[in-house]
Amino acid sequence: MYFEDFENSEVMERNGDDVYSKPVRAGKRTYFFDVKATKNNDYYLTITESKRRIEKDGRFSYDKHKIFLYKEDFEKFAEGLEEVVKYIKDRCPVVETRREEGVKELNFEDL
Repeated sequence: MYFEDFENSEVMERNGDDVYSKPVRAGKRTYFFDVKATKNNDYYLTITESKRRIEKDGRFSYDKHKIFLYKEDFEKFAEGLEEVVKYIKDRCPVVETRREEGVKELNFEDL
């Protein structure tokens, strides 16, 4: 199986059923959108939220939460996601707050 980096037009060999991966850093979290293949070479998507935390002994660990999304559900999932994102944006627009050191823009990811 190969991992294709479409942005850099590079192809890298990957282990297991991984086909393509797109990490998205958002504040304290990283989201991984991973395309995987079944034994029949049918694709599905896993979405993983990863948040780094510090253990009592000072070591880092990661809390991870994963969902699996199958292609027959893509359209309804995307419609639902779009609807709730629009709902939030309409009711909680981005606002600016003034601080002594300057202006800070608050983003949805800060919540």
